Amino acid sequence: MTEYAELRRLVIEAGLSDKRPIDYAGHILLVLACYTLAILLLMSGPSGWMVLFVAVLLAFAFAQVAFLGHDASHHQIFTRRTSEHAFCLACNLLIGFSYSWWTDKHSRHHRAPNQIGADPDLEVPLLAFSPEQARTATGLRRAIIRHQAFAFPAMLAFEGVALRVASVAYLWRGGARFRVAESVLIAVHGIGYVTLVLAALPLWHGALFIAVHQALFGLYMGAVFAPNHKGMPLIANGFTLDPLQRQVLTSRNVRSHPITDFMFGGLNYQIEHHLFPRIPRNRLKDTQRVVRPFCRARGIPYREVGLLASYRETFCHLSRVSASIRKSPGSVPADLPSDQVTDRPSLDVRQ
Repeated sequence: MTEYAELRRLVIEAGLSDKRPIDYAGHILLVLACYTLAILLLMSGPSGWMVLFVAVLLAFAFAQVAFLGHDASHHQIFTRRTSEHAFCLACNLLIGFSYSWWTDKHSRHHRAPNQIGADPDLEVPLLAFSPEQARTATGLRRAIIRHQAFAFPAMLAFEGVALRVASVAYLWRGGARFRVAESVLIAVHGIGYVTLVLAALPLWHGALFIAVHQALFGLYMGAVFAPNHKGMPLIANGFTLDPLQRQVLTSRNVRSHPITDFMFGGLNYQIEHHLFPRIPRNRLKDTQRVVRPFCRARGIPYREVGLLASYRETFCHLSRVSASIRKSPGSVPADLPSDQVTDRPSLDVRQ
């Protein structure tokens, strides 16, 4: 029996993989209440600081809907696939993302987290996550990557827009199971969103509201997803690891706290989520009590840090990577081990 199979047996025997849709009911109702409240406040024609409050509340609601869609796409909520599809399509309508696109992209990420050439989350046009990516960048992309640690927060502000553009492009290419339905729902969302904002606010105020709301939504999403893998070891293209080590070594947990657990949608338990993506978020803390000692007993590094430390590690990694092109050609940054900038084909796992 492999180590992963043994761990999986322990988790199943503890009953942690059982679906309990009723556990999600309260959270779904809370998120819908926040979403509805934000819409009602917006329709009332807010002014002054109330406009900013509505933008913050709606950004929070959008992100929480996205987290619920994420859970449903991992089969965490429902026992029937028809219920799951209907729920995810409803999320399409509420936030304007393609369910099919997200499932395809996210599944490829889960199969090969932090693997060069296989993980789509490493293919971000204006960022570099390895010195090789940084050194091959040219033109404007290279100029941005040179200072990517400083530019990263500003990029996250456009994340919501980027995800929608990627969704539309994916649907346009065809192949999505619910292509027509998703296209219609995204169009209805976009038209309804803009119409509602401009009907409630003067033109320029409405444009500013949209910009602030979308920026806050992107920042929130980025603040949750960025610490999960950025700065953790990269796996060379074609290199194989057993399932347990692949998922644990490339993932970082953010230390548990009731507020963090809620705001992150359970994704702060990234190690457990990657090992067992179908386990509901409210069972991940219990799963951690099985996974963490199991890994430590076998000498497998289990990375868990506080919230601020997770961001610090992410930004330091982006800075170290870009240092490989900020220095003079051929030099190796003092704070970056030489094996991180080598092109030797024998390099298998990179920090």
